[in-house]
Amino acid sequence: MISVRNNIEHIRERIAEAALRSGRNPEDVKLMAVTKTVDDERIMEAIQCGVDIIGENYVQEAKRKIEKMGHSIEWHLIGHLQSNKAKYAVRFFDMLHSVDRMGLARELDRRSAMNDRVMPVLIEVNISGEETKSGVPRGEVIPLIREVAELEHLAVRGLMTLPAWFDNPEDARPSFAGLRELRDMIVDANIPGVEMRELSMGMTDDFEVAIEEGATIVRIGRALFGERK
Repeated sequence: MISVRNNIEHIRERIAEAALRSGRNPEDVKLMAVTKTVDDERIMEAIQCGVDIIGENYVQEAKRKIEKMGHSIEWHLIGHLQSNKAKYAVRFFDMLHSVDRMGLARELDRRSAMNDRVMPVLIEVNISGEETKSGVPRGEVIPLIREVAELEHLAVRGLMTLPAWFDNPEDARPSFAGLRELRDMIVDANIPGVEMRELSMGMTDDFEVAIEEGATIVRIGRALFGERK
């Protein structure tokens, strides 16, 4: 049986080394455990061993887990979100990583108002330009953020991307650097209410490169829990 505790310790060491290589504080990088299809007992072990965030892909699967395990830790939605699931998303999650269109943003704003909360969101960017990937094209990100920023019950807190997959993680570096550069452009735009706190990028195969390029949240599944069933 794979030891979740040992895996977390090893990933923490690699996060720290990558941060220090790029002159960053390791404490500025949060470890998200991606728990799609992972058994409840192993998720609880990860929480007890000190991961920072639990990341779920599907609203219904997460709803059951959150109701069972509670909110001793932050739960983030990282998967594609359909508008008809917005009412559940704003009730159960602490942050949504995949806002990629204004229609979804308006529905999230409406549902957040009904729940008397301001929902932190990240804008998902299709940084690689792949047709098969979700996310906003790079050139449309700032106009979308300007519109989302006008909604009273959403708070833009950063960007998320899923770059193309490469055998060599170095090949993903331009995508990670591109998201960081886009973040800097948004900061320079000084859009009221927008705070570029988070860059959610990097997974099991490339998270160290992502950290070197500015990631603040790395999304790790396989390296913590092993291959999915």
